[in-house]
Amino acid sequence: MSRLCYLALVISFVALFQNAASIDYGEALTKSLLFYEAQRSGKLPPTQRVQWRGDSALTDGKDSRVDLTGGYYDAGDNVKFGFPMAYTVTMLAWSVVEFGPQLRARNELSNALRAVQWGTDYLIKAHVEPNVMYGQVGDGGSDHSCWMRPEDMTTPRTAYKIDEQHPGSDLAAESAAALAAAAIAFKESQPSYSSRLLNHAKQLFDFATKYTGKYHDSIPGAGQFYSSSGFEDELLWAATWLSLATNDKTYSDIVTKSSNFGGTRTMFSWDDKFVGAQILISKGVLEGKFKSENGNLEQAKEYGEEYICNCMQKGNNKVQKTNGGLLWFQEWNNLQYVTTASFIITTYADILNAAKTTIQCPGGTVGPQDLITFAKSQVDYILGSNPKQMSYMVGIGSNYPKRVHHRGASIVSIKKDPSPVSCQAGFDQWFHRNADNPNVLDGAIVGGPNQSDEYSDDRENYQQSETATANIAPFVGVLARFA
Repeated sequence: MSRLCYLALVISFVALFQNAASIDYGEALTKSLLFYEAQRSGKLPPTQRVQWRGDSALTDGKDSRVDLTGGYYDAGDNVKFGFPMAYTVTMLAWSVVEFGPQLRARNELSNALRAVQWGTDYLIKAHVEPNVMYGQVGDGGSDHSCWMRPEDMTTPRTAYKIDEQHPGSDLAAESAAALAAAAIAFKESQPSYSSRLLNHAKQLFDFATKYTGKYHDSIPGAGQFYSSSGFEDELLWAATWLSLATNDKTYSDIVTKSSNFGGTRTMFSWDDKFVGAQILISKGVLEGKFKSENGNLEQAKEYGEEYICNCMQKGNNKVQKTNGGLLWFQEWNNLQYVTTASFIITTYADILNAAKTTIQCPGGTVGPQDLITFAKSQVDYILGSNPKQMSYMVGIGSNYPKRVHHRGASIVSIKKDPSPVSCQAGFDQWFHRNADNPNVLDGAIVGGPNQSDEYSDDRENYQQSETATANIAPFVGVLARFA
């Protein structure tokens, strides 16, 4: 190696080290929760902190004679997709359940609970009858053919539902998981609300098990954007959360007698919840909350630990990594899988620490501190300790994505200029504009760099530059742990 190349390498490593040392996890935590205020649909509350947003979609559900206002816009669009929204709520609630004391210590517990409740209030509204649930508001096709602020959008707000004749076990069970996890999160601060959440969760789980089918077969439009690979994972995930929330043998029996724990998974996401269920079950086994029958729960624990071993580069099927050290799952929105992996690894570190045990990976023993060190490396990469020295969370440092693929952030705030922005004018005047977004979408985590650690800050590059509610929810708990 030439002296010049060696010097460049040293300077690069020094810069990475300094960047990691200067990361403010507390600031990142605060902004991760601010992001959910920017994604709010409906009538905004007096406590709204993201001031460039305004009220929007105030007639959602009117055509179906139901109130479907509220909830979250999914990503850079203005559609409310129920399936990833419910998963987002589950992960926000799990962050509170797992890292509540840390959130409280950073004075963010109330904000985290507000983020959860904005979602759960909507899910309750959407669950209009025991066996009827609205799973989408807005049409993905027409919405994506326009570039409009949510405050004055004119695209159709059609509502789509699942029922006994048109089932959606995955959607119903994921919603049950979200409400059961939230019931635990609210048990101390709002016991009556917690009970209400639990009642809806139980009904939704019954609906999911009695009338089986994939939700996108009942809501075909959703399949173009969030098709489901199956519902066995959501049923196990929901039963596990209901067991933890109720201590009811009905649900623990479903978990302990399950014949499908998913095997070793390659990722944890809005579509595949098996890893989440495996880790919850593992915690239950180690804490004595779940009694294994014929060693089957030990199998679930082994599957969850194998996923962790693979992320840690000590398994038989290692997850790929970029040269810069980032876990690499796929080209499109890779960071959503990195944030879930970071959450699982961080959570399991604390579980192992409490149980005073380790993981025996094929590549060697992994202890709690090994897990924390690895998770921190992924968090630090996302927040700027990477070859581009760029934070992939908006608003952290000075070098972060300025042209996020996001309608509301990329168009002037309606409070600054109330002149309507039409469907095509949004593209002409704002989407194709060669300038930074006028509104900073604090806390958003974009899709992230490619496998070569390169990133193009371009609205048209949606595979890298779009954010989504599912990206950030797991990160809330991780940031609380490190703050």
